[in-house]
Amino acid sequence: MKKYISYFLLFIFIFLSGNLEAQSYDDLRKKYENLKENDEKALSTVSLLIAKAKKEKSNEELMHAYEDAVYYSSKNENKIIYADSTIATAKKTLNNDLISRSYLGKGIIYYYNLKRYKYALDEYLKAYEYSKKGNDNYQKNKVIYHLGIVKSYLGYYNDALELFNECISYFEPKTIGNYHPNEIYNNSKGYLNSLHLAIVCYIHLGDFEKANFLTNKGLGFIERLGKNEFSLEKSYLLKCKGVLEFQNNDFNKAIQTFNQAIPILESNHDFAWASVVDFYIGKSYISLHQEDAAVAQFKKVDSIFQKHNFILPELRENYELLINYYRKNNDPKQELYYTKVLLKADGILTRDFTYLSSKIHREYDTQNLVDIQNKLENQNKWGLGMIILLCIIVSVLVYNVWKYYQNEKKIKTKYKKLEDNLQHHIEPEPSSVPYENISSQSKSTMSEEVYKDLQDKLEKFEKEKQFLEKGMTLNKLANIFETNSTYLSQFINETKSMNFSRYLGILRINYITQLMYENEKYLNYTIQSLSDECGIASRQNFSDLFQEINGLRPTEFIKKRKKDIEDMKSSTNE
Repeated sequence: MKKYISYFLLFIFIFLSGNLEAQSYDDLRKKYENLKENDEKALSTVSLLIAKAKKEKSNEELMHAYEDAVYYSSKNENKIIYADSTIATAKKTLNNDLISRSYLGKGIIYYYNLKRYKYALDEYLKAYEYSKKGNDNYQKNKVIYHLGIVKSYLGYYNDALELFNECISYFEPKTIGNYHPNEIYNNSKGYLNSLHLAIVCYIHLGDFEKANFLTNKGLGFIERLGKNEFSLEKSYLLKCKGVLEFQNNDFNKAIQTFNQAIPILESNHDFAWASVVDFYIGKSYISLHQEDAAVAQFKKVDSIFQKHNFILPELRENYELLINYYRKNNDPKQELYYTKVLLKADGILTRDFTYLSSKIHREYDTQNLVDIQNKLENQNKWGLGMIILLCIIVSVLVYNVWKYYQNEKKIKTKYKKLEDNLQHHIEPEPSSVPYENISSQSKSTMSEEVYKDLQDKLEKFEKEKQFLEKGMTLNKLANIFETNSTYLSQFINETKSMNFSRYLGILRINYITQLMYENEKYLNYTIQSLSDECGIASRQNFSDLFQEINGLRPTEFIKKRKKDIEDMKSSTNE
């Protein structure tokens, strides 16, 4: 009996093998190509595809089959396993574009599905290395896009914007024309995703007009297609539209727009952007004086953080609002709970920021210099060329060491000068100018009464620290002062010898610097938290402005101040 069973099984195996050989790769793919991502009904056919490619020793087809297995697997751990198989198989093809694509695919899983930025960046940088050796421009721009994501997360919005605009320039022209439908689809997706993150950068940089223009452009692009293929990309743009409506104080409309976006984000398991939407809905309710509804939204953000252990820097405020709410309502238990969660979130943000920032500068931003060095090495392998190159390297090393010590000396000098000012509360602000000393041109357009009124109001503005309010602009302050922006701008130029933007920046930086000097706890704040504390939206802008006004970066100031405090404590103990 066993003999007959063996013959039967052998017959079945031979039949299936012959049937598998008779079907092409395209025939097999057609059986599942219309299924949605994470639909595991496709995996039985994908397994046949893998078996066929292995039997025929077609590494390229085997790699594509593993990519399909990644796409249709619903569990993230299985996606990672298949992604590793994709990389191993791609390497056997010796095709740099395919190897780059395989590393990028694994990085996307870490970024999009798991939100593990450290691991994602490692894979992106490997993909970047191989893309430089390849010929696939589509692949190169996909890698550039994902490196832009990391830049954006770190708060380097201007740098990220350059990368996203580069991607837009590549993808947008290829969304129409004589291309295969799959190419048009992929290019359209690349264009919309690059556009979305460019808008995010413009919002963080405070260029709401540009952000609004691009949001409407993207929504118009999707509407003209008349298809439902880009529902997720549409939800991203609706999210941006809601944020812009919130910034424009149109809170009810913002909530309506956010509610259009959230179901699509949640159905696609995009918990990162879903948490941003929940946060802004909460802030909108706060502005509408509906605190209970706001707190419910803020708790949704917390539940996402607790589940995924991931938070975007802009969501830190979520916990500050919850802490303040429970403090105001005399609930110390909840206040303590959310304080602990905020400390945990700060720890994650600090850890990720330190790792990602150092690695992307070390392994990506310096890459052009490394490329030049490699070319020189290839051209000058022997003889005099090699000696010259070694001399250059030694000279550069010596120069860098010298420059490092010079820079340390410079930082020490600037810190000492700044410390002297802080100890005596000397702020480098020009004092106000009496009316009789202003220019005749200003006198001709501004009466002494108007001048005195603005003088009093600006003094109150500084004394009550109204300059800490986020989003403060010349027009907004003019409305508060019940005057026009021309008078206010002219007054500030005359009395402060600078424009409004510079004046506001000096007030904010002076405030936070004094705070950091006098209160040790602020030295443990993240750069984003310090930026928020003084009303500056972008940590990159904060860092640049801090250096421009104080002569050294906030990280340098913190390092020096902490050392001073430690030295003082040591001398006291002795």
